[in-house]
Amino acid sequence: MNNILQLKGQFEYHNGKSGGGMRNIPVKGIVESQHLIDLISDLRSLQTYWREHTLIKGALVSVYYTSVVAKSNRIHSLLCRGASDPNVSIRGAKFAGEEPHIQHVFTYYVDLDIIAETIARLTATKEIVEHDYNGKISHEDIKALNSGHKQYKYQALLSKTNFVNVVVDAFYVQKFSVDFSEIDINEESIITLYRTSVKTEELFRAIGIDYLNAKQIDENTILLQPDEIAHLKESAPYLIAMKVRDLREIPSEESIACDPRIAQIPAPKNEPIIGVIDTPFSKDVYFKDWVSYENMLGDGIELDARDYSHGTEVTSIIVDGPTINPTLDDGCGRFRVKHFGVAKKGRFSSFTILRSIRKAVSQNRDIKVWNLSLGSILPIKKNFISPEAAELDKIQSEFDVIFVIAGTNGDPDQRPIPIGAPADSLNSLVVNSVTLEGNPASYHRIGPVLSFFHKPDVSYYGGDIGQPMHVCTPTGEGFVKGTSFSAPWITRKMAYLICKLGFSREVAKALIIDAAAGWNRQDSASCSIGYGVVPQRIEDIVKTQDDEIRFVMTGITDAYETYTYKIPVPIYKDKQPFYARATLCYFPKCMRDQGVDYTSTEMDIHFGRVKEEGGKATISSINSNSQGDDGGKHLYEPEARQLYRKWDNVKLISEELKPRAVPRKVYGAGMWGLSIKTKERLKEKNGRGLSFGVVVTLKEMYGENRIDDFIKLCMMRGWIVNRIDVENQIDIYNKAEEEIEF
Repeated sequence: MNNILQLKGQFEYHNGKSGGGMRNIPVKGIVESQHLIDLISDLRSLQTYWREHTLIKGALVSVYYTSVVAKSNRIHSLLCRGASDPNVSIRGAKFAGEEPHIQHVFTYYVDLDIIAETIARLTATKEIVEHDYNGKISHEDIKALNSGHKQYKYQALLSKTNFVNVVVDAFYVQKFSVDFSEIDINEESIITLYRTSVKTEELFRAIGIDYLNAKQIDENTILLQPDEIAHLKESAPYLIAMKVRDLREIPSEESIACDPRIAQIPAPKNEPIIGVIDTPFSKDVYFKDWVSYENMLGDGIELDARDYSHGTEVTSIIVDGPTINPTLDDGCGRFRVKHFGVAKKGRFSSFTILRSIRKAVSQNRDIKVWNLSLGSILPIKKNFISPEAAELDKIQSEFDVIFVIAGTNGDPDQRPIPIGAPADSLNSLVVNSVTLEGNPASYHRIGPVLSFFHKPDVSYYGGDIGQPMHVCTPTGEGFVKGTSFSAPWITRKMAYLICKLGFSREVAKALIIDAAAGWNRQDSASCSIGYGVVPQRIEDIVKTQDDEIRFVMTGITDAYETYTYKIPVPIYKDKQPFYARATLCYFPKCMRDQGVDYTSTEMDIHFGRVKEEGGKATISSINSNSQGDDGGKHLYEPEARQLYRKWDNVKLISEELKPRAVPRKVYGAGMWGLSIKTKERLKEKNGRGLSFGVVVTLKEMYGENRIDDFIKLCMMRGWIVNRIDVENQIDIYNKAEEEIEF
């Protein structure tokens, strides 16, 4: 088998073109003056409403678009003052309607004078359309204006740029409205309010809710009692953006304690430490010396024997899984654990757990990999991320850590339901369960998240009916099944890759997903097992078959495009006989108040042969992606999301292995290129300085081993090539962890 390679070298940067050209509606599109009149009527109704409801000192306006829209097709000259950007006023985003007619709904917070200015612009536009275009303006009409073939005579009334923008805005906007919360609450819940210029404390004081004793997650997310929620709904129903129950119920997982035999385990040395967030840990087990335990439940909470089972069982797999389950030996060895008890068996408070997790991670910065096998029995919401997942994504962005999360369990006797919180965390690695045969477990639950993002990411064996997982319980050996017990096996692999082999979390996550997908990725066909089932042995992740070349690259996005055109793929008989696939992972900043537009940064991957066209070098990507290229194909937002996973923080592009191999034509010197194009949702440059990891696999079509040729060619092109030799890396780790006595 071949070792995987690490290529280190210089990426190039390109700032891209500013602006996106002149705006226009689609070729066969039209905008009628009657539609403009309807929009004006909507805004006048909103004007009247918000003049009477002055609590937030402005207006919340929901803009219903005709479909799922790209950032370039959001409103440009409506709901803004002068030439300012309306996107800065967005306070929420959701989907409305049902397939195939899904539409974006954005909620904007604006001053009342901005509504008046928008009405004036729409009115002026209506008059021009009625006077010059007989009440109906088309794509060709706007094209003539943009090119100067038709003179624009109304500059004093409305600038030409604003006129065109208002027409295009109106084409994509169906209506303006105000949305009211329809929640029906009879229990303690976490409520998120729309962000306005008025502080939450001031709002609550005006409504009559006790703010001083309220429990806050952040400025706009608060834990409220049923009577307080009812009062808020009665006084200001328009303020409630999101709501989830606070007391979540952990799905039950079968656990049968049996043989109380005591296994043997040596004393811990310098093994990596994994963080575990779970129910309490019992010190009456054979591996207790390998676990440092911290109870975060508080002294006043009574615990019984059952409260210790789940956490102890999960940690037993992380510490010593292969000893307890010899047939599942993954080759990763043993790990030490720092275990944080944050919940009792059964129900738990999301609010309390969120605060405990942040405290645990912030006070243990040396721990890079965390296992979380707690989850809600309730399905996730369609239009927003759960508070638990949002906080985990925020923590991972702040502290350079990764969480491995169980995909949560369902009822084996019912149809699979959507996964439960916090398995909707996008930056985390979410793990579902499969049987030994690789089929979804009887209790599996399904994605996607926000109607788009692939969750779970991967799957692994977690026990099932007739195929239980062996664990250590507080009273001896036990048999269990559940996603809680598939996740720890992947946590072990992540810790091995990050802590022992020294990979970044971006590369480690990409390696896991890439290995699970292989050449037969499952994500397009199933929301049950993610990209596929992760191989059992760590060697199958860090090594490849003799006819494969796998290399990893890391970089930082400091401009619109980060690229290299210097990847030398071997040539044989004037052809390049290789199939290719590439997996990209990054950890974007996420914003829960943006609803379905949750990730703030998009990285678009292009990988393939470099060719010269019209005096310019371009990449002929293996997935035919030409987004952002000069003369590239224009795609509407739904197509870009479906074909190229736009806004997803995991991209896997792959060619299909075919029975009859057709080697590639060599372009020029035979170079291949990698390009990462970065786009932002908002004006804040959250993607600048963001790390990414890419895993590339080349498979030789004739079964030949050409890795030595590839290494030599790379070194000739100035790349530093590191063979990831597992044994050497382990020796380096052990030496680095030795304590030196002076």
